[in-house]
Amino acid sequence: MKRTALALCVGAAALMLAAQTPDSNVIARIRTEGIEHSQAMDTLFWLSDAKGPRLTGSPAFEQAGDWAVERLKSYGLVNVHKERWKFGKGWSLEDFHATMRAGDQPQVMPLIGYPKAWSQGTPGEISADVVRPEITSTADFAKYAGTLRGKIVLSQPERAVHMLTGPFILMMGPKEIAEAMQPDQPAAARGGRGGRGRGGRGPSLQAQIMQFYKEQGVAAIFDRGGNSDMASGGSNLSWKQQHPDGGTIFVQGANPRDGSALPQVTLAVEHYNRMVRLLDHNIPVTVNLNIAVKWTDEPAGGGGFNIVGDIPGSDLANQIVMVGAHFDSWHAATGATDNGTGVTAMMEAMRIIHTLGLHPRRTIRIGLWGGEEEGELGSKEYVAAHRDEMANFAAYYNLDNGTGKIRGVWMQDNPAVAPIFKAFAAPLADLGVDIFSPRAVQQTDHQSFDTAGVPAFQFVQERLEYNSRTHHSNMDFYDHAQPDDLKQQATVAAVFAWLTAERDQPLPRQAAAAAAGR
Repeated sequence: MKRTALALCVGAAALMLAAQTPDSNVIARIRTEGIEHSQAMDTLFWLSDAKGPRLTGSPAFEQAGDWAVERLKSYGLVNVHKERWKFGKGWSLEDFHATMRAGDQPQVMPLIGYPKAWSQGTPGEISADVVRPEITSTADFAKYAGTLRGKIVLSQPERAVHMLTGPFILMMGPKEIAEAMQPDQPAAARGGRGGRGRGGRGPSLQAQIMQFYKEQGVAAIFDRGGNSDMASGGSNLSWKQQHPDGGTIFVQGANPRDGSALPQVTLAVEHYNRMVRLLDHNIPVTVNLNIAVKWTDEPAGGGGFNIVGDIPGSDLANQIVMVGAHFDSWHAATGATDNGTGVTAMMEAMRIIHTLGLHPRRTIRIGLWGGEEEGELGSKEYVAAHRDEMANFAAYYNLDNGTGKIRGVWMQDNPAVAPIFKAFAAPLADLGVDIFSPRAVQQTDHQSFDTAGVPAFQFVQERLEYNSRTHHSNMDFYDHAQPDDLKQQATVAAVFAWLTAERDQPLPRQAAAAAAGR
């Protein structure tokens, strides 16, 4: 009887396991479509070369969004649309050039640089002296009052340019995997799950300095970007990559975004440093500068938008599995790896599932977010607008770390999903999907859903050149995308979305979220 009971238990367990075992034929078909019949690089061409950059609120962002909507409709998705939200006026660059002349030297030096988004333009081409006020507190304002009108200000000291020792290419080796597999600080120690922190009360010293420059009639402000050539991996990870400098510029936006910011330009560090040294040796520097920008009125409903579309579910259609990536980019390149590759992979995942004629139990939805670069604005707006639906979200999967292949999932302090994800990944072992980290990562759009209690995850990716060369830089072009890795990303995302949609139960929620009734 014991043997009979044991046999019955084993048989019941086998039946339960079989009910959750991936359909190997479906997974094989997804793999074939994703890897052998990929449309990913064509999609990325249109997103980057043809339609980039995609600065939130800009005419190019709007045009790229229209293209993406039509592309998703052509795949057979339903209810594809833009969901708008308020962002502010649109900004786009019409023209820019800057040339430097030093002392009595007859030659000029064209400057490598790029205006910051949302800075004002100049009143046509100007020729202005360059100065370097050294302001460390508001007490220094009196020293320079009345001396800066019409001048171009260098706002930072010289920065050392180091030999190129790297690392430039970051792959998940034993050291990186070991760190990824270590739990991070508890949520309370990280400051909770509410996203990027805020500073103290009142305007910062930097804001007061910028206001002083504006009141003094400064013509433009030059900077050379960050104070270090080492870029961090983010989310409490110790990973570092060296910026290569050499004309690679890491430029973002001016504040505020309402048209009141002075003309501001980020220069290549070597060109910036030369001007600092010349001025320190009392050699006059002048720059001919032209920045032409265009401001556009915010459309009805808002200049920010998200793009949403569905593959409808069947018996569990009211439950939603969402895949997503941020659609916006910075403006100095075409946003190919930040985040054209993520958008492409998720669009391609939806194409694969629909092309194969698969009919998921749960609705599979794509979300392409605006305003991520300004603080995950689009995904936060979506969660707020759909707050009543969050209980019906079975999962959200996000891609936002460049062109490298998916290696696994950051499990966001939710260990209950580990055996499920390992089962999902078993048919993908030869594609390198084998890292399931307990860590909670931040600073991208899955966090908006995580905060709302949804099981929300960022995929672990090989970083490659992401932090060293292409992230927020003027070198984020199609050329840096890796075709085979992009095919792998789309295939893995499609498998995870499909298997999540087919499970009898949605993914388990974090214990804290479940206890709070989220």
